[in-house]
Amino acid sequence: MTGSAKLEHARHAEVLVVGAGPAGMAAATAAANQGRSVLVLDDNPAAGGQIWRSASTEPPRKAAGVEAKMRAAFARSGAELVAGHAVVDAPETHTLHTLSQSTGEPGLQSFTWDRLVIATGARERFLPFPGWTLPGVFGAGGLQALVKGGYPVTGKRVIVAGSGPLLLAVAAHLQVAGATIVTVIEQSTFKQLLPFAVGLCMHPSKLLQGAAYRASIAASSYQIGAWIQSLEPSAYGLTATVTNSGETWEEQCDLLACGFHLVPNTELASLLGCNFADGCVTVDENQQTSVPGVFCAGEPTGIAGLDAALVQGEIAGLAAAGSPRKTTALAQKRAKEKAFGARLEKAFLLRPELRKLAAQDTLVCRCEDVPFSKLQNKTSWTEAKLQTRCGMGPCQGRICGPAVQTLFGWQISSIRPPIFPVPVSAMCGNYISREATEISTLQETV
Repeated sequence: MTGSAKLEHARHAEVLVVGAGPAGMAAATAAANQGRSVLVLDDNPAAGGQIWRSASTEPPRKAAGVEAKMRAAFARSGAELVAGHAVVDAPETHTLHTLSQSTGEPGLQSFTWDRLVIATGARERFLPFPGWTLPGVFGAGGLQALVKGGYPVTGKRVIVAGSGPLLLAVAAHLQVAGATIVTVIEQSTFKQLLPFAVGLCMHPSKLLQGAAYRASIAASSYQIGAWIQSLEPSAYGLTATVTNSGETWEEQCDLLACGFHLVPNTELASLLGCNFADGCVTVDENQQTSVPGVFCAGEPTGIAGLDAALVQGEIAGLAAAGSPRKTTALAQKRAKEKAFGARLEKAFLLRPELRKLAAQDTLVCRCEDVPFSKLQNKTSWTEAKLQTRCGMGPCQGRICGPAVQTLFGWQISSIRPPIFPVPVSAMCGNYISREATEISTLQETV
């Protein structure tokens, strides 16, 4: 276990922020502007998170609007980004261990803190259906991220399917990158979506953004209340069988981008012992968790979007810096965005038919090749792990965990370090480095 490694030369921050997406950047900026020393850990090579990922490869001048303002404020604040570091363990109070993703830094690094802000964001939910592991099938946000990193989609026919507002954003971005959007398939019904659409009138910027996305792919159909039943390779690339429970038809594509809304990344919060409610980290009016000195902002407290992440991050940063009274003016905006998150969850609630898509031989855990048939007679997540190794592969349940929650209603438990895979060489590197130093010192003495 990584906790057994005693690491030297720990870096200390008065406020340590984990995650450099919008919530983390807002928290770090607010804390640093109050005169605190702030370090921000993120496993990506640049700040921005998934939503602002493109800025890591594009000139800064291309950032616009809220992103440009946030990046400029973050740069001015004096908060330091420690990029390429994935948090893997919390071995003792006020200490985190990270694994560096860059070369030249062997072993694990240690960071200590007076106050901690968790801003670890969210990931896509995947649901298994026949064909979901075929080549050419991506997560919706995953394909978007690959394209931002240079993956070519020019001339490719793409179906974007699943659920959530991310679908339209992904479709619009892929089209700009040269893809042909065959169709967008949303599993939510018109009855679910209508109250949400009307409620957007209270959020004009979100309404305009959604309308712009839809207008940009106006030539493509947007199918509501439908979902992909199965996928097969064919002479046309991939053939998707689509249904709306009343009728069934086929759609042809080269690539499928599929994701069923988002789930919060709560592994670190769980490892630290924070309390949860409905799968999200519980926080007070200052974004403080049940663990003293530990704050949480953004999607781990509930999926509510960019504006919620920014205001929660600012509140958490101010409170972590010891200035909670300055957060009062932000409370009303936070409440408004929290209400938006509740409407978002209701609008994109998964329909029961999606729980019945997997066939007996459909893989549920891709890392360990565990099919649906091996999980049917299990009664809990723990039993499934013990009997089938479901959730014990490299992703450590990040893909199959939310899937089995949807399929079987299991509660995901037993979060243990390391929360990301750690090579043995990294763990040994600390000991090897220390022993080499001791031998060198001894030789000089002799």
